[in-house]
Parts: sequence; C-alpha cells; structure tokens
Amino acid sequence: MEVSDRLLDIPDGVTPAMVATLRGQVPEIVQEAVAEIERGVPWYARPHDPRYSRVLEQAVERAVGHFADLLADPDASSAETVEFFRRLGAGEAREGRDLDPLRSALRTGAGVAVRRLTEASERTRHRVTATMIAQVARSVLAYLDRLAAVVAEGHAEGQAEMAARGTGEYRDGRRRALLELLLSEPAPRPAQLGEPARRAGWPLPRTVAAVALRERRPGARPPSPPGDVLTGTHLDEPCLIVPDPDGPGRRRALRDGLGDWVAAIGPSVTPADAGRSLRWARQTLDLATGGVIAHDGLVAAADHTPILLMTQDRDLLERAVSGRLRPLLKLRPAQRRRLAETFLVALECGFNTVQVSSRLRVHPQTIRYRVRQLETFFGEDIYAPAHRLEFHMLLHAWLAMNREPGGTTGV
Repeated sequence: MEVSDRLLDIPDGVTPAMVATLRGQVPEIVQEAVAEIERGVPWYARPHDPRYSRVLEQAVERAVGHFADLLADPDASSAETVEFFRRLGAGEAREGRDLDPLRSALRTGAGVAVRRLTEASERTRHRVTATMIAQVARSVLAYLDRLAAVVAEGHAEGQAEMAARGTGEYRDGRRRALLELLLSEPAPRPAQLGEPARRAGWPLPRTVAAVALRERRPGARPPSPPGDVLTGTHLDEPCLIVPDPDGPGRRRALRDGLGDWVAAIGPSVTPADAGRSLRWARQTLDLATGGVIAHDGLVAAADHTPILLMTQDRDLLERAVSGRLRPLLKLRPAQRRRLAETFLVALECGFNTVQVSSRLRVHPQTIRYRVRQLETFFGEDIYAPAHRLEFHMLLHAWLAMNREPGGTTGV
C-alpha cells in the first residue's frame, strides 16, 4: 500500500478550483495558524527562543501543503512528509516533551486551514456546497489523525533511543523540557510544574533565579554550573535556572563554573515566575556587557535595581537628565564628572563635608569649593528634600552610563 493512501482519503466533489484556492492560501494559513497556536498553546509561546516559531511554520506548511498536493494528485508520494513528522516526534521525545502540545498545535492548524478554505470557497465563482466543505473538513481531520499517528511512532522511537543511551541523557532531555516550561509565556501555573519536575528528577524548590549568559569570545566551552542547576545552553539566548539561589555558597559556585561566559542573575522568584526573573537578568546583562554596569563575570540584577528601572525608558531618562542636570552637561568632560560624583556623594552623606571627603579621598577644602560651584549652578534646589530623590537617581544613572572619565556624555 502506498504511503499516500494511508494519509488521505480523497473526499467526493473536490474541484480543481478548491485545490487551487487551498494552494493559494498556504502562506496565509501558515502565518495565521502559527499566531493562533502561539496564543492557544502556551508551550509554543517562546519569545526568548524563536526556534519554536520556525518549527511550527515548517510543520504547518508541510501539513497543509501536502494535503493540497494529495487533493490534486491522490498518487503523490507522502514519504517525505511521513519522514518529516516521524523525525518531529522523535525530536520531541529527545527533548523530554510529551505529545500533547504538538497534537494541540496540529489541531489548531487544521482548524485554520478548514476555515480559510471555507471562506475562500464562498467567494469563488465555482459552486461549492456546504456538503462538499463538510466532506473536506472530515478528510482534513482524518489526515490529521494519520499525521498524529506518524508523530507518535517517531516519539516512541525517540524514547526507545534515549532509553538505550542511558538514563542520564534521558534525564537531561526531561530537564531541558522543564526549563522551557518554566520560561514559557504565559507563565505556567504552579500546579503544572509538579509532574514535569518529578519526571526530570528535579525537586521543585521554593525559589529560583534565572541567569542570562553571554560568551566572552566565540566558541567558548559551555559553563559548568552545579548539578542541580537547569541548563539552557541549547537556546538561542543561553540561560540557566538556579534553585534556592540565596542559599550559602550558591553565588560562588555559580561564578566558579562560568568559565569564558559573562552572566547576570535575576531576582529570586517562585518557580512559576522564572520567566520574569530571566527578563530582569537579560536587561542586566545588556547593561553589563554595554559597559553601563561594572562586573567581574557575574552581576546580580538586585544590586542594580535603580539603573534597571531608570533605563526602561531611555528617551524619558535622557529628557530628565538634559533638563535637571543641564548646568553640569555644559562643562568640560573631566570637570563635569568630578562635580557629578561630588554631588551624588554629598546627597548620600547629607552634605557632611568630612564624610564626602573621606568617601572621595579628596581634601575637605576641595569638597567645599565644589559644593559652592554646585550652589552656583543649581541654587538652593540641591538642599531641597523635594528634589533630593530626583537628583540622586539622575546622577546615579548618568554616572553609570558614562563610566569612562573624559568620555562624551551619553545621556
């Protein structure tokens, strides 16, 4: 029996116009189906990992395109399509995932195809009855069931392959799948995490923190974190998920395993909120690798909350700095920086000259002179309680974003 005969029973009444309509709609069907799948199947809503969108596009395009081919030529070979979906099922098994998300995705894609075909057929000059559309819909569902069976065969083969390779590799696949579930959007419900964590052999912790990673140089060896850390170096934007991140020695052990990688660790959150921790970690890493935040290989988002908050809207920050700190920005770069540093430390020390002098390691008389300059530029505003917080935040941001003395003002 030909493979094509197993995949599709041709419905009665199919016309060349219907086939042409379906073929012409394939690109739009793919685009609409992927968007609908990402909305309705949370597993595939992974903005941090665009591979999922690419796989979905390929799967929907292959399924719908081959369905149209078989409608036009029932004897067309299905070997390549069968092999594609068998490999897809095996890949899901190797990544430690079950088939429910993929089945849901295929059903969603089939629904979009039938809806698009119905709408287009109603607009065509050729007469297409409701009975014919119903027959095509039944044929689509039968075709989908056969594709799902092929995927299930591939999944079983993948599971058997993983079992033959050993429990360690099988566990690694389950842990990759768990990490992806923790980072999915919308965030998973706590009740959804217990069983995947058990299958992965990963005791579900009270808190986790996500770590964003970036290579110091191309081709760097993967980091070597502690064994209970979930590793996402297979993602387009590598990351880790650290259980109980505030435990004793956790930060040091993580730093020791980084090797040739720069990392930023997000705030501690519940496991279901790991995606939120990763967003803060990625923003922190961008600032660290961009020279805004100093780092020694590992930087914590929680240590830089003010600058993270202020850089959420760069345009607003630039406007605030150029308005409130305008007198400083008109000075020569070196003088501008000295006065900005003095102003910030003076605010933190309540304008206590001795304390400011000690912090900056500058003679008290020099500090008094600089404060008089600040009074000339800003008047009594520098002492006003209503302005202290604004001055403090803007000076902190400007100094962080202009770290090199003598550099041009970036804000």
